[in-house]
Amino acid sequence: MRESGGRFIAIEGIDGSGTTLQTRALAHWLRQRGHEVHETREPSGGAIGRLIRERLHVEAEPIDPAALALLFAADRLEHIAHEIDPARRRGGVVVSDRYLLSSLAYQSLDCDLDWVRSINQAAPAPDFYIFLRVPAEVAFARIQRRAAEGAAVSERFDALELQRRVARLYDAARERGDLGEIVVLDGTLPPDQVTAQIGEACAQRGL
Repeated sequence: MRESGGRFIAIEGIDGSGTTLQTRALAHWLRQRGHEVHETREPSGGAIGRLIRERLHVEAEPIDPAALALLFAADRLEHIAHEIDPARRRGGVVVSDRYLLSSLAYQSLDCDLDWVRSINQAAPAPDFYIFLRVPAEVAFARIQRRAAEGAAVSERFDALELQRRVARLYDAARERGDLGEIVVLDGTLPPDQVTAQIGEACAQRGL
């Protein structure tokens, strides 16, 4: 059940779209406007989330895709119970770097989309999603640039063709129409312009 009081926003997009940067920027923007903000991410920082991050590492032993999808669903319930709902009960604004939409895209690479949706039925929709639309080629170039600069790029979802597939699966998930409001923004713009557009979208929704 959704907790009353606070608000919940999820930032989504393929790898390299800028979700982490814009999650931080939005949290800063909200604090400047006087909101109590809980900034978080998925996989979460809990025990299940840490296990997922370990298993996504390229050197880790492969995990069955259905088992991985179930781990993501379990981590999400823990995330809701221990972070999202308590913050909302306090009247705060939760900003999450990824949420359910990511599972529907990434886990349906290897699993049926309807099944992935079914195992996440208990996860409440956020008040709205911010989806950063970035072509797979642009996102992949960003990832490669980060790697060249020494950033850790170790998860399995980085190859260009995978990025293209995930982008198509994001579109399929969004087109289902059962995920609540999804605000689609141009993630290819300079970061400060993207942040400004996110702020405008939030202001239009009473934040």
